[in-house]
Amino acid sequence: MIQYIASDVDGTLLHGHATTLNPELFDIIRQLKEHGIHFIAASGRQYKNLQRLFAPVKDDISYVAENGSMCVHDGKIVSLGHIDTDLIYEIADAAKEYGHCHTLISTARTGYTDSQDPDYINHIRNDVGYDMDIVQNVRDIKEPFIKIAVCDFDGTEKRLRAYFQERFGDRIKIVTSGNIWIDFIAPGTNKGTALKHLLKVLDITPEECIAFGDQYNDIEMLELVGTGYAMANAAPGVADHADAVTSSVEDVLEKILLDVNL
Repeated sequence: MIQYIASDVDGTLLHGHATTLNPELFDIIRQLKEHGIHFIAASGRQYKNLQRLFAPVKDDISYVAENGSMCVHDGKIVSLGHIDTDLIYEIADAAKEYGHCHTLISTARTGYTDSQDPDYINHIRNDVGYDMDIVQNVRDIKEPFIKIAVCDFDGTEKRLRAYFQERFGDRIKIVTSGNIWIDFIAPGTNKGTALKHLLKVLDITPEECIAFGDQYNDIEMLELVGTGYAMANAAPGVADHADAVTSSVEDVLEKILLDVNL
């Protein structure tokens, strides 16, 4: 029996340039919970941003945030990743050397950037809805780091990903997250390991969970669960790690509701 449903957000629940979720999703989440089926938002986004995105049901769901570097259930952190401080500095310096890109450095409390670009700052704060402080130098940040991401508005596949992969690929896992981001994942951390930790805390087996995703940072999660769904527009090869393909998370969830109501 399904007990938990985990879903990626960008490219999975949010499509194109959408910045808000389908309101019908909140009703579906509430109905699922009434049947003992809980929902997990599993995203590269920060925890506070996900809470705002899922505001109508924010206290009814669990969170795998920052690509698994931060896992929250019932308002409590149940797992937290960590990236070496010096490595964060090196990546931030490499981003400045590359140029034409912007860093977003995450701590458990908030996000930081040393970018002064007004379009990027507006995008993060107003379009994406992140909490983000601006610093002159990342070395001024005095909190432990859980993730760093790099944004290129021209897309990640032209040159950006290859640039960072060549420099840091042997030291830290690098994944695409959406179309304009690459994320550097804390060692031993991904959406799958975070979800596995959460399910262990809840005494639920992975086989009792289903998951949805569209990018390479979703693969471990799709492989872990009993049934993994890749989105129809998923990145090349992602569907190879899933059990099924769908173009709508809501359609699958509504079918599950129909089945449990029989």
